[in-house]
Amino acid sequence: MAATILRRSGTLALAVFFAAVLLLLGAAAGHATVLDPAPPAVPELPAEPGDPGGLSVEINGPDGTPSGAIVTLLGITLLSVAPSLLLMLTSFTKIFIVLAITRNALGLNTTPPNQVIAGLALFLSLFIMAPVIAAVNADAIQPYLDGSVDFTTAVEAAGGPLREWMLRYTREEDIALMSRAAALENPATPADVAFTTLIPAFVLSELRAAFIIGFVIFIPFLIIDLIVSAALMSMGMMMLPPVMISLPFKILLFILVDGWALVITALVQSYSGG
Repeated sequence: MAATILRRSGTLALAVFFAAVLLLLGAAAGHATVLDPAPPAVPELPAEPGDPGGLSVEINGPDGTPSGAIVTLLGITLLSVAPSLLLMLTSFTKIFIVLAITRNALGLNTTPPNQVIAGLALFLSLFIMAPVIAAVNADAIQPYLDGSVDFTTAVEAAGGPLREWMLRYTREEDIALMSRAAALENPATPADVAFTTLIPAFVLSELRAAFIIGFVIFIPFLIIDLIVSAALMSMGMMMLPPVMISLPFKILLFILVDGWALVITALVQSYSGG
C-alpha cells in the first residue's frame, strides 16, 4: 500500500517537473525569437493640386426662392436695427415728443410712465404708416420671398414708398440745409434726394413740428399756472407752491376737453396730407 502511494507520488512529481521544464523552454524560446522588421515603405509623392471645390453660399433655394437661412439672417439683422429705423424713418419720434410734452405740461413727470407713452407712440406709428407698410410688403417683401426679384431689386422697391412718404413731410428748407452741410448742390427733383440727406432732413422736420404742437399744448396750462400764482400772491400765500393748487385744475381742464383724444387726433391728422 505504501509502495503504491510512493509510486503515484513519484509519477505526479515527475509530471509536474516535466511540465515546468516545458513552460521554461517555451518562455525562453519566446524571448529568444527575433522578429525581422518590415522594410520601410517608399513615401509617395504628393498629388497634383486639383480643384479645391471652395465654399459657396447658396442665397436662393432650388426653386428660386431665398433659402430659409438667408431669410432668418435678414430677419435677425432687421431686428437689430429696428430701433434706429423706428426712430429715424417713421412718425414715432414726433408722436413720442408730443405726448411727453403733454405730460410735462400737466405737471405729471412720471404719469403716464415712459413705457405707456412709448407703446402708444409705437402703435400710433403703425396705424399712421399702415399704407406704407402694405406697399413695401406688396412691392418688395412678397416678390422677394416668391423668388421673382433679387435682393437688390427688392431693396430698391422697398425704398420707393418710404421715400415718397418721407418727402411728403420733409421741408425743402431742411433738405437744402443738409445738402449745404454736405457741400452738395440742391437736388433738382425729389427723386434726386439721397437717403443720406433725406433721413436727417426728415428728422429735423419732425422735431420742428413736434415742438410747435407742444408749444400750442403748453399755452392753456401755462395760463392756469399764471392765474393760480397771481391769486396766491394777492392773498399773501407766498409759501404755498402754486403747483399744488394748479395741478387739479389742469387735470380737470384736460378731462373736460378730452385732452388725450384731441392730442392723438391732431397727431393723426398731421399725417393726413403733405
